[in-house]
Amino acid sequence: MGRRLALQSLLETLLGNNGTVYYQPKPKLELKYPCIIYGQDQAKNNFADNIPYAHTKRWQITVIHTDPDSNIPDKVAALPMSTFQRAFATDNLYHDIYSVYF
Repeated sequence: MGRRLALQSLLETLLGNNGTVYYQPKPKLELKYPCIIYGQDQAKNNFADNIPYAHTKRWQITVIHTDPDSNIPDKVAALPMSTFQRAFATDNLYHDIYSVYF
């Protein structure tokens, strides 16, 4: 299983049967809430003698939910190498955005 699919599976586990995980959804797709949207936004290389020996992708993970007390953002925040970026609310939907190296 590739790393992206492993991340997809992990995010689905966090949501359980209560939501849907989307990988770079198309703009006109009607989302079902709560949900997690994710996509790669950066990568990090480690070098030795100017040669990359490790490559780690960073993923932007957005949790969208209708419950201001949802525990889903806390689950994403607890992932290894997860950092909180920002949060906002619009149209009665709460958005919590994280960066995760995976």
